[in-house]
Amino acid sequence: MDTFSIDRHIDALDAAGKALLTAAAAAGPDAEVTTCPGWRVRDLLRHTTTVHRWATAFVVEGHTSYHPDGGEPELDGDALLAYVQEGHERLVGALRSAPADLECWTFLPAPSPLAFWARRQAHETTVHRADAESALPGGPGPVDPGLAADGVDELLRGMHAREKSRVRTERPALLRVRATDTGDVWDVRLSPEAPRTERNAPGAGPADCELAAPADRLYLTLWNRLPLDAVETAGDPALARLWRETSAITWS
Repeated sequence: MDTFSIDRHIDALDAAGKALLTAAAAAGPDAEVTTCPGWRVRDLLRHTTTVHRWATAFVVEGHTSYHPDGGEPELDGDALLAYVQEGHERLVGALRSAPADLECWTFLPAPSPLAFWARRQAHETTVHRADAESALPGGPGPVDPGLAADGVDELLRGMHAREKSRVRTERPALLRVRATDTGDVWDVRLSPEAPRTERNAPGAGPADCELAAPADRLYLTLWNRLPLDAVETAGDPALARLWRETSAITWS
């Protein structure tokens, strides 16, 4: 298991934002974002910069309770690209210069608010980098295995540990997620309640369904950026379909 530091998360955010901009510029604002049905590249850019600027406000202004975003810009073309680049650079700079004892609002458990925002925005931007690349003929590029495993962990033990998760079953079931390159294993216990996930728990017993692949394939598949057949499925395929049908994370 690779543990990511705050600095490594910020470096990942920096690299992902630059790659996102490169892909978006190459595809053009009218290109279809195939991983986000109904979106064009301009929609992706407007969303991403809104999230970046929203996150920056917590880090810089220190809001200790929820603070709404400023709304999406109506810019397009080169002006929109420049605006997104500026927002991304501001976020990276804010995180790099923030004090270790930063106090502000967060929405997932983390060692500190600074650790939360660095990790959350690293993965927000990496997923949207894949979205931008989906508008190009080659599709989404690979994700560093360590970063991908960290992102699977955040998704399973953070995002879907919240009561708002819709991934639920009438009867208890165990979904196992196995990264074949990093050696990480997550046991996702499904029930009528929100999922409860353990990472690398020994002796958990057989799973009802297992998803196995290199970490970056798992990462993009669990975020619904690749089809289910991008990973190997063993056991009850209905649990894999349940994930695909109910796990979407929405901006609201």
